[in-house]
Amino acid sequence: MSLPLILSSLCITLLADFNIFALVKLIIDIGNTVTKIVAFQGDEPIDEIRAEGGDLSGLDAFVVKHSFRHGIVGAVRELRPCEEESLSRLQIPILRFSPDTPVPITNRYRTPKTLGSDRLAAVIGASSLKPGKDLLIIDAGTCITYEVIDARGNYWGGNIAPGMQMRLRALHEFTARLPLIEAEGDVPGMGYNTETAIRSGVLRGMKYEIEGYIKSMRAKFPHLLVFLTGGNQINFDANIKNSIFTDRYIVPRGLNKILDFNKEQR
Repeated sequence: MSLPLILSSLCITLLADFNIFALVKLIIDIGNTVTKIVAFQGDEPIDEIRAEGGDLSGLDAFVVKHSFRHGIVGAVRELRPCEEESLSRLQIPILRFSPDTPVPITNRYRTPKTLGSDRLAAVIGASSLKPGKDLLIIDAGTCITYEVIDARGNYWGGNIAPGMQMRLRALHEFTARLPLIEAEGDVPGMGYNTETAIRSGVLRGMKYEIEGYIKSMRAKFPHLLVFLTGGNQINFDANIKNSIFTDRYIVPRGLNKILDFNKEQR
């Protein structure tokens, strides 16, 4: 191969590497109990860490590991001073996702300023994976949220219910004698002691609740697709389980799309 061709090939390779390198984005999803810090290259997550306790631990090392060009922060609560300090050290442009941030769907929620960033981001993340489809997005975390977006990109809202740990704690804290139990353990059809009665009541109750929402929404949207995300695992019946898409990056995917959308609007 001649020297000009070698140099040309090298330049193309270097440019391709630079373009990939430039697509690495910092996505920070601050939840009620856990913060997900994810590196996205284009539309796909390539690395992540998790932080608990509200200190964004590991962020500095994560930033050193990846040469981010820009990023976005979505939070379901007010940031703590230590979190603000960690973000202030970042040397890249950071978009703070708020109710006023433009999004790539039509938000028909009647009180958009009270809408949690995680709820809207989850809808956008799911619709990016299955565009042009009627979707139900279920996020089983601290709370269980149910969100609906139609095939035309209209987000109509959803419902919020207590999550697994919230239900277990409520039974203990709002009664005189019921114990606080762990979610792990036997889950019989009918509890044979107080521990299994509580665990089965909570976990099976969540299962029936979610299955009921799916059935109800499919009566309205016959071709409905269902996404499940969040930290809580539910043992669904096979016919329900096989019809559900699972993706633990639904909210970060949505934040990533919001970041891209706002960069395109400039």
